[in-house]
Amino acid sequence: MHHKSLQIYLNDHLAGATAGVELSRRIARAHHSSARARELQRLADDITEDRESLLDLMELLEVRPHRYKVYGGWAGEKVARLKPNGRLYHRSGLSTLIELETLRLGIQGKQQLWQALTPLASGSGRFEASRLDTLKDRAKDQMTTVDALHRTAASRVLVLHDDRGPEGGA
Repeated sequence: MHHKSLQIYLNDHLAGATAGVELSRRIARAHHSSARARELQRLADDITEDRESLLDLMELLEVRPHRYKVYGGWAGEKVARLKPNGRLYHRSGLSTLIELETLRLGIQGKQQLWQALTPLASGSGRFEASRLDTLKDRAKDQMTTVDALHRTAASRVLVLHDDRGPEGGA
């Protein structure tokens, strides 16, 4: 095991996990009154738990979290909010679409993190591969959830809805 490489890798993922927690909470807050509010809140809670799992694994592997990377992940998520979305003062549907795409990329990266750590589990004896399998499965479920939310958001934002019905006329 290359401890220095592992330290950098895990801290980079911790920064991403911090941004992911902030982003998922923001999405859940922005849609607190929607029909999918519970689903979004559960997703945010799961992503928060996954970050805690990463911190637990870092402790088991004796990898110290680097605060500057944690703060960088936190700040990066805040800065990403400044992108133009076609509206000056309010969220647009495009904001939701881009945020879900960003969240999906983060979850996919997290799943690959758990996959990359799997050989380490058997070699180190500090944690079990089954724990990582559970985390990989949860990431897969999270991606499925985000994909469904994204399809709904894309349909609302990008598809032209004709009030005259599916045939274009009554």
